[in-house]
Amino acid sequence: MEIPKTFSLDELCVLTDLTKRTVRYYIQIGLLSGPIGETRAAHYLAEHLSTLLRIKTLTESGISLERIREVLTEGEEPLPTRRRKPGSVDVRSHVLIAEGVELQISPEEADLSPEQTRSLIRAILKAYQDIKEK
Repeated sequence: MEIPKTFSLDELCVLTDLTKRTVRYYIQIGLLSGPIGETRAAHYLAEHLSTLLRIKTLTESGISLERIREVLTEGEEPLPTRRRKPGSVDVRSHVLIAEGVELQISPEEADLSPEQTRSLIRAILKAYQDIKEK
């Protein structure tokens, strides 16, 4: 399938699985540049699509929009470790394995894709079940 060189907002949303509201919000806060043109004639380029897919991947990994802004503007790859500052917030996912057993994951530090994270959780759940059955 050949991908067109320009996209309408609707096409961009279908390709990225993001809502119009989310795309507009990313434009509003400066994570994504605005469309070319105005009103119904407005269109987006492959760069918009690429940026949105990168933002989506990073947000699904649990990375804050503030940190994503830094990554996009500084072009850092892979994500460097940020020094924690007083008052900073650390986002972690807590996965209940069983009563009294909880897995804590920091998506930014774990360097795992969302798919890898889900695989890890499934493997840990299976290992726990196997241990309990023995």
